[in-house]
Amino acid sequence: MNVVEPYAKLLHPNFPLNNGPFSIGHGIAMLKKVEACARVSHGSEDAQTEESWERFVRAVVVEHGDWSVVEHVFTSVDFLVDRGISHELVRHRLFSFTQSSTRFINYVKKMPASFIEPPDISDDCERASNGEQVELSTRQLWRHAIQTCESVYRGLLANGLPPQIARSVLPNALSTRIIVTGNLRNWRHFLIMRTTRETHPQVREITLPLLEEFKTKVPILFADIEPMAKQSEGIKRAR
Repeated sequence: MNVVEPYAKLLHPNFPLNNGPFSIGHGIAMLKKVEACARVSHGSEDAQTEESWERFVRAVVVEHGDWSVVEHVFTSVDFLVDRGISHELVRHRLFSFTQSSTRFINYVKKMPASFIEPPDISDDCERASNGEQVELSTRQLWRHAIQTCESVYRGLLANGLPPQIARSVLPNALSTRIIVTGNLRNWRHFLIMRTTRETHPQVREITLPLLEEFKTKVPILFADIEPMAKQSEGIKRAR
Protein backbone atom coordinates (compact mmCIF):
# COMPACT_ATOMS: atom_id res chain seq x y z
CA MET A 1 0.00 0.00 0.00
CA ASN A 2 1.40 3.36 -1.06
CA VAL A 3 0.59 6.26 1.30
CA VAL A 4 1.39 9.78 0.06
CA GLU A 5 1.27 13.29 1.52
CA PRO A 6 -1.35 15.75 0.24
CA TYR A 7 -0.32 19.10 -1.20
CA ALA A 8 -1.56 22.26 -2.91
CA LYS A 9 0.78 24.49 -4.88
CA LEU A 10 0.52 27.38 -7.29
CA LEU A 11 1.43 26.34 -10.83
CA HIS A 12 4.00 28.24 -12.87
CA PRO A 13 2.19 30.49 -15.41
CA ASN A 14 3.88 28.55 -18.26
CA PHE A 15 3.03 25.10 -16.93
CA PRO A 16 3.70 22.48 -18.33
CA LEU A 17 6.47 24.05 -20.45
CA ASN A 18 7.99 25.32 -17.23
CA ASN A 19 7.52 23.27 -14.06
CA GLY A 20 9.50 25.68 -11.89
CA PRO A 21 8.03 27.31 -8.78
CA PHE A 22 5.55 30.16 -8.87
CA SER A 23 7.51 33.23 -7.75
CA ILE A 24 6.70 36.62 -6.28
CA GLY A 25 7.68 38.04 -9.67
CA HIS A 26 4.80 36.14 -11.24
CA GLY A 27 2.46 37.49 -8.56
CA ILE A 28 3.54 41.08 -9.13
CA ALA A 29 3.08 40.64 -12.89
CA MET A 30 -0.50 39.55 -12.18
CA LEU A 31 -1.13 42.66 -10.08
CA LYS A 32 0.30 44.87 -12.81
CA LYS A 33 -2.25 43.36 -15.18
CA VAL A 34 -5.01 44.07 -12.64
CA GLU A 35 -3.87 47.70 -12.55
CA ALA A 36 -3.70 47.97 -16.34
CA CYS A 37 -7.22 46.60 -16.78
CA ALA A 38 -8.67 48.72 -13.98
CA ARG A 39 -7.17 51.96 -15.33
CA VAL A 40 -9.20 51.60 -18.53
CA SER A 41 -12.34 52.72 -16.69
CA HIS A 42 -10.83 56.14 -15.90
CA GLY A 43 -8.67 56.51 -18.98
CA SER A 44 -5.54 56.67 -16.84
CA GLU A 45 -3.52 54.04 -18.67
CA ASP A 46 -0.65 56.49 -19.23
CA ALA A 47 -0.22 56.92 -15.46
CA GLN A 48 0.90 53.34 -14.93
CA THR A 49 4.57 52.88 -14.08
CA GLU A 50 6.74 49.94 -13.03
CA GLU A 51 6.15 50.78 -9.36
CA SER A 52 2.56 52.12 -9.38
CA TRP A 53 0.88 48.70 -8.98
CA GLU A 54 1.30 48.58 -5.19
CA ARG A 55 -0.20 51.99 -4.47
CA PHE A 56 -2.96 51.40 -7.02
CA VAL A 57 -3.98 47.98 -5.72
CA ARG A 58 -4.03 49.18 -2.12
CA ALA A 59 -6.06 52.30 -2.93
CA VAL A 60 -8.51 50.98 -5.51
CA VAL A 61 -8.97 47.34 -4.49
CA VAL A 62 -8.29 47.02 -0.77
CA GLU A 63 -9.31 50.45 0.53
CA HIS A 64 -12.01 51.39 -2.00
CA GLY A 65 -13.29 47.80 -2.25
CA ASP A 66 -13.36 47.41 -6.02
CA TRP A 67 -12.63 43.68 -5.99
CA SER A 68 -14.19 43.15 -9.43
CA VAL A 69 -10.99 44.32 -11.13
CA VAL A 70 -9.00 41.36 -9.80
CA GLU A 71 -11.27 39.05 -11.81
CA HIS A 72 -9.16 39.82 -14.89
CA VAL A 73 -6.30 37.60 -13.67
CA PHE A 74 -6.42 33.81 -13.43
CA THR A 75 -4.08 31.30 -11.84
CA SER A 76 -4.06 27.54 -11.37
CA VAL A 77 -3.36 25.38 -8.32
CA ASP A 78 -2.23 21.76 -8.43
CA PHE A 79 -3.88 19.72 -5.64
CA LEU A 80 -3.11 16.20 -4.48
CA VAL A 81 -5.91 15.19 -2.11
CA ASP A 82 -8.10 12.20 -1.42
CA ARG A 83 -11.32 11.66 -3.35
CA GLY A 84 -13.45 12.80 -0.41
CA ILE A 85 -11.68 16.16 -0.18
CA SER A 86 -11.88 16.59 -3.96
CA HIS A 87 -15.67 16.53 -3.58
CA GLU A 88 -15.39 19.60 -1.34
CA LEU A 89 -13.16 21.42 -3.83
CA VAL A 90 -15.58 21.04 -6.73
CA ARG A 91 -18.35 22.70 -4.75
CA HIS A 92 -16.63 25.99 -5.59
CA ARG A 93 -18.49 26.17 -8.90
CA LEU A 94 -16.85 29.27 -10.36
CA PHE A 95 -13.54 27.44 -10.72
CA SER A 96 -12.54 25.19 -13.62
CA PHE A 97 -11.49 21.65 -12.71
CA THR A 98 -9.60 18.79 -14.34
CA GLN A 99 -9.20 15.69 -12.19
CA SER A 100 -7.54 12.31 -12.58
CA SER A 101 -10.25 9.91 -13.69
CA THR A 102 -10.90 6.56 -12.04
CA ARG A 103 -12.78 5.61 -15.21
CA PHE A 104 -9.70 5.76 -17.39
CA ILE A 105 -6.80 5.12 -15.01
CA ASN A 106 -5.98 1.47 -14.41
CA TYR A 107 -4.32 1.44 -10.99
CA VAL A 108 -2.55 -1.81 -11.83
CA LYS A 109 -1.27 -1.24 -15.38
CA LYS A 110 -1.20 2.55 -15.69
CA MET A 111 0.02 3.65 -12.27
CA PRO A 112 -0.02 2.23 -8.74
CA ALA A 113 -2.84 3.36 -6.49
CA SER A 114 -1.82 5.69 -3.68
CA PHE A 115 -3.77 6.73 -0.61
CA ILE A 116 -3.85 9.66 1.81
CA GLU A 117 -3.97 8.93 5.50
CA PRO A 118 -6.30 11.22 7.45
CA PRO A 119 -5.05 13.13 10.49
CA ASP A 120 -5.82 12.10 14.04
CA ILE A 121 -5.36 8.37 13.57
CA SER A 122 -2.89 6.74 15.89
CA ASP A 123 -0.73 3.69 16.49
CA ASP A 124 -1.92 3.60 20.09
CA CYS A 125 -4.44 0.96 21.11
CA GLU A 126 -6.94 2.78 23.27
CA ARG A 127 -9.83 1.42 25.27
CA ALA A 128 -13.27 0.84 23.82
CA SER A 129 -16.33 2.56 25.28
CA ASN A 130 -16.96 -0.45 27.53
CA GLY A 131 -13.47 -0.11 29.03
CA GLU A 132 -11.95 -3.15 27.32
CA GLN A 133 -8.61 -2.89 25.53
CA VAL A 134 -9.04 -2.88 21.75
CA GLU A 135 -6.83 -5.21 19.73
CA LEU A 136 -5.97 -2.87 16.84
CA SER A 137 -5.01 0.79 16.72
CA THR A 138 -6.93 3.21 14.53
CA ARG A 139 -4.02 3.26 12.07
CA GLN A 140 -3.98 -0.55 11.87
CA LEU A 141 -7.73 -0.63 11.30
CA TRP A 142 -7.48 2.07 8.61
CA ARG A 143 -4.64 0.34 6.77
CA HIS A 144 -6.43 -3.01 6.91
CA ALA A 145 -9.51 -1.47 5.31
CA ILE A 146 -7.46 0.21 2.55
CA GLN A 147 -5.47 -2.92 1.81
CA THR A 148 -8.70 -4.92 1.55
CA CYS A 149 -10.22 -2.44 -0.92
CA GLU A 150 -7.06 -2.38 -3.02
CA SER A 151 -6.87 -6.18 -3.07
CA VAL A 152 -10.50 -6.50 -4.17
CA TYR A 153 -9.97 -3.86 -6.88
CA ARG A 154 -7.02 -5.81 -8.26
CA GLY A 155 -9.08 -9.00 -8.16
CA LEU A 156 -11.94 -7.42 -10.11
CA LEU A 157 -9.52 -6.22 -12.79
CA ALA A 158 -7.95 -9.68 -12.95
CA ASN A 159 -11.44 -11.15 -13.46
CA GLY A 160 -11.92 -8.94 -16.52
CA LEU A 161 -13.86 -5.95 -15.20
CA PRO A 162 -12.84 -2.59 -16.72
CA PRO A 163 -11.43 0.10 -14.40
CA GLN A 164 -14.61 2.19 -14.60
CA ILE A 165 -16.56 -0.66 -13.00
CA ALA A 166 -13.89 -1.97 -10.63
CA ARG A 167 -13.46 1.54 -9.20
CA SER A 168 -16.67 1.13 -7.18
CA VAL A 169 -14.71 -0.60 -4.40
CA LEU A 170 -12.02 2.07 -4.13
CA PRO A 171 -12.22 4.14 -0.92
CA ASN A 172 -12.43 7.90 -0.42
CA ALA A 173 -8.81 7.71 0.74
CA LEU A 174 -7.65 7.11 -2.86
CA SER A 175 -5.41 10.01 -3.85
CA THR A 176 -6.42 12.15 -6.79
CA ARG A 177 -4.68 14.98 -8.59
CA ILE A 178 -6.91 17.90 -9.52
CA ILE A 179 -5.96 21.11 -11.32
CA VAL A 180 -8.12 24.07 -10.26
CA THR A 181 -8.17 27.37 -12.16
CA GLY A 182 -9.89 30.58 -11.17
CA ASN A 183 -9.47 34.32 -10.99
CA LEU A 184 -7.90 36.01 -7.98
CA ARG A 185 -11.26 36.96 -6.53
CA ASN A 186 -12.31 33.29 -6.67
CA TRP A 187 -9.12 32.29 -4.84
CA ARG A 188 -9.62 34.97 -2.20
CA HIS A 189 -13.12 33.69 -1.46
CA PHE A 190 -11.92 30.08 -1.46
CA LEU A 191 -9.13 30.76 1.03
CA ILE A 192 -11.39 32.81 3.28
CA MET A 193 -13.95 30.01 3.44
CA ARG A 194 -11.58 27.02 3.57
CA THR A 195 -9.08 28.08 6.24
CA THR A 196 -11.53 28.59 9.12
CA ARG A 197 -11.90 26.67 12.37
CA GLU A 198 -14.94 24.90 10.95
CA THR A 199 -13.10 23.68 7.84
CA HIS A 200 -12.54 19.94 7.49
CA PRO A 201 -9.10 19.15 9.01
CA GLN A 202 -7.91 17.46 5.82
CA VAL A 203 -8.83 20.55 3.83
CA ARG A 204 -6.90 22.76 6.26
CA GLU A 205 -3.85 20.52 5.79
CA ILE A 206 -3.54 21.92 2.27
CA THR A 207 -5.26 25.30 2.43
CA LEU A 208 -3.28 26.79 5.33
CA PRO A 209 0.07 26.34 3.51
CA LEU A 210 -1.60 27.47 0.27
CA LEU A 211 -2.83 30.66 1.97
CA GLU A 212 0.74 31.41 3.07
CA GLU A 213 1.98 30.87 -0.48
CA PHE A 214 -0.63 33.29 -1.85
CA LYS A 215 0.23 35.85 0.84
CA THR A 216 3.94 35.61 0.02
CA LYS A 217 3.76 35.49 -3.76
CA VAL A 218 0.68 37.60 -4.60
CA PRO A 219 1.15 40.64 -2.35
CA ILE A 220 -1.63 42.68 -0.70
CA LEU A 221 -4.74 40.82 -1.91
CA PHE A 222 -4.63 38.00 0.67
CA ALA A 223 -2.84 39.74 3.54
CA ASP A 224 -5.97 40.30 5.65
CA ILE A 225 -7.14 36.66 5.66
CA GLU A 226 -6.81 35.22 9.16
CA PRO A 227 -6.07 31.48 9.30
CA MET A 228 -8.26 29.54 11.75
CA ALA A 229 -10.72 32.41 12.09
CA LYS A 230 -14.39 31.74 12.77
CA GLN A 231 -16.31 31.22 9.55
CA SER A 232 -18.67 34.05 10.49
CA GLU A 233 -15.67 36.40 10.63
CA GLY A 234 -14.36 35.12 7.34
CA ILE A 235 -17.66 35.77 5.60
CA LYS A 236 -17.35 39.48 6.49
CA ARG A 237 -14.10 39.57 4.49
CA ALA A 238 -15.53 37.70 1.49
CA ARG A 239 -16.28 40.80 -0.54
